[in-house]
Amino acid sequence: MFIDHAKIFVRSGNGGNGGCSFRREKFVPHGGPDGGDGGNGGSVVATASTRVTTLLDLKYRRHYEAESGAPGQKANRHGRTGADVTITVPVGTVIRHAETNELLADLVAPEQRVTVAKGGKGGKGNARFATSTNRAPRTFEDGTPGEELPLDLELKLLADVGLVGFPNAGKSTLISTLSAARPEIADYPFTTLQPHLGVVPMGEYDSFVMADIPGLIEGAHKGKGLGHQFLKHIQRTRFLLYLIDVSDWATDDPVNTLRVLQEELSAFDRTLGQRAFAVVGTKIDAQGNGQRRGEIERYCRDRQMTFFPVSSATGEGLDILRTFMVQRLREIEAA
Repeated sequence: MFIDHAKIFVRSGNGGNGGCSFRREKFVPHGGPDGGDGGNGGSVVATASTRVTTLLDLKYRRHYEAESGAPGQKANRHGRTGADVTITVPVGTVIRHAETNELLADLVAPEQRVTVAKGGKGGKGNARFATSTNRAPRTFEDGTPGEELPLDLELKLLADVGLVGFPNAGKSTLISTLSAARPEIADYPFTTLQPHLGVVPMGEYDSFVMADIPGLIEGAHKGKGLGHQFLKHIQRTRFLLYLIDVSDWATDDPVNTLRVLQEELSAFDRTLGQRAFAVVGTKIDAQGNGQRRGEIERYCRDRQMTFFPVSSATGEGLDILRTFMVQRLREIEAA
């Protein structure tokens, strides 16, 4: 099950109290203070890992509490530091304070770590308060309390290229042909009910990651269809491919389809409307007289939009598309 949102509650450990004690040894009748400091409380730490791909585990375990520090002991022994609690999340997870919406972390790299709730500080023991005029202080400090806060976690997939299109535009077939991803493929709307990532192999250094998100419909930015719950997964992409079905059995107007897709993305996130893109005409093996392909091809040419006709079934045009994507991503990287 693909889960990309979770709300959890975290609490770091309290700092241990400082100790209050005095040396009591046989040959030291007036021993001074020897209370040690309290241990620091454990923290709650979030770490990004490639070993997990969803926030599913956090749906079932919602409370995380770190260990408190131990109190200071006699003989100037410090209390033990409380153990940290580590929450493992997928790379691409955004963490916010659930009540203030403050951004606490954006974990975009494997093994990236961030402390989301810092443990309390241990208090000073009475040995720390001895002076020349007060050799037997009974003063000590309490440890400071830990932090307690609700967190909203949201997963935004990381990919180089995002595939955008109406249901049945051929996104899942294209990503499965170009990569090792195996999304469900069938001839009915919304076959894809969750995002899929696929690595397109192009040599040791030129491979890139492609994201297939569920099909959009007009009004998606308002929550229609599968809504904007999946639009967020293309916010991090560097390049977009708009997929337009140019086969004979498609019923929608190809030019209007492209316009709607671009408008939906811009309405959801203005920066997506400014993202570098190309248009891909899919299913050209079933294009018949080519009227639909001709319409969208002319529209793109007149507006200096890059257009690629492809067929995932026969492989036609795929090598050209792959080569273009590698070159375009290099240019974006160098800019």
